[in-house]
Amino acid sequence: MDVLETTAACRDAFAELASPACIHDPYPFMRWLREHDPVHRAASGLFLLSRHADIYWALKATGDAFRGPAPGELARYFPRAATSLSLNLLASTLAMKDPPTHTRLRRLISRDFTMRRIDNLRPSIARIVAARLDGMAPALERGEAVDLHREFALALPMLVFAELFGMPQDDMFGLAAGIGAILEGLSPHASDPQLAMADAASARVQAYFGDLIQRKRTDPRHDIVSMLVGAHDDDADTLSDAELISMLWGMLLGGFATTAATIDHAVLAMLAYPEQRHWLQGDAVGVEAFVEEVLRCDAPAMFSSIPRIAQRDIELGGVVIPKNADVRVLIAAGNRDPNAFADPDHFDPARFYGTSPGMSTDGKIMLSFGHGIHFCLGAQLARVQLVESLPRIQARFPTLALAEQPTREPSAFLRTFRALPVQLHAQGG
Repeated sequence: MDVLETTAACRDAFAELASPACIHDPYPFMRWLREHDPVHRAASGLFLLSRHADIYWALKATGDAFRGPAPGELARYFPRAATSLSLNLLASTLAMKDPPTHTRLRRLISRDFTMRRIDNLRPSIARIVAARLDGMAPALERGEAVDLHREFALALPMLVFAELFGMPQDDMFGLAAGIGAILEGLSPHASDPQLAMADAASARVQAYFGDLIQRKRTDPRHDIVSMLVGAHDDDADTLSDAELISMLWGMLLGGFATTAATIDHAVLAMLAYPEQRHWLQGDAVGVEAFVEEVLRCDAPAMFSSIPRIAQRDIELGGVVIPKNADVRVLIAAGNRDPNAFADPDHFDPARFYGTSPGMSTDGKIMLSFGHGIHFCLGAQLARVQLVESLPRIQARFPTLALAEQPTREPSAFLRTFRALPVQLHAQGG
């Protein structure tokens, strides 16, 4: 679609987002959609919201105006669920549950997956960051190009998850190799071969986590899996093995590729806006502001993959969303809505300086981690990895530059990369 010339309504925004033009740069189309068709009904019948105010309201209204699909409705919203392991695992995740089941599951994981536990990982994360940068340094200093995506952005969250889950690093690298296939299989427009590849990868993850749970039950250590399978003297309620496998599967899917993509985007922002690098050279508040602006400008997940079912007829912007319709939100479009963020295509960390995480100085919410009862459990873990990484990359490689243009994955859902080649420029070069 040529967004500069088109005046007719878009028939299917999901298909347009998968086009080569949108893979390269989705934001002109998102601007057109937000201005001309903000409550979009796709050819499949799914509704897609693109204005910040509508998205924020929909996320906040989950559990009230919207709900997840009930078990008996799974086939309606996921017609291939009867034969797909990945879709059944997705249906069992926390993000698909409504209160009171959601309340129970979130409480059980939150009692162990705490802010304090994540902050206690900072020394380990800093050590992993330093080791990965040490590994890149010799080739860079010889003037060679290095794929920062593979050597750093992918490796860091894999190694952090290995530390968090108490897994051998090689095991995590093996599991992570299939995450991209699973995510593509969960896209609303995935082909049958893509879903089959996702199911094969999910089966490997499911089997591994089942075995890991048994090992942690007999030989507990100081990791999150041991904590989740362990007994709590003050709480008789526990997660079943099936619930725990679903939880770990969801955490891995939700926190690996998205964190890697955000690291890539953060490095690209450092290179594209050298005048903004000073945010990474001062106090922690400045680094945090830079991270929030990266998350706003380039949300790693373009739209929500989880169905939100309208509990009643809902009117938004003159469009009636009928009861039982499947509604998704275009997070990346909301983050660049000028009614929420002034001059939204301009990269400006000042809009988040000194505020609460995710909130701008104007009191607007950055949407990349969601909002409401389904706010991302791993948000703090992702933020800590970015805060620990970016100042060290800037300090270690101040003349870092692109060796060639990065290569993106052809995904409508995740704005991720295949390669991000970098090199060092000579001082003054």
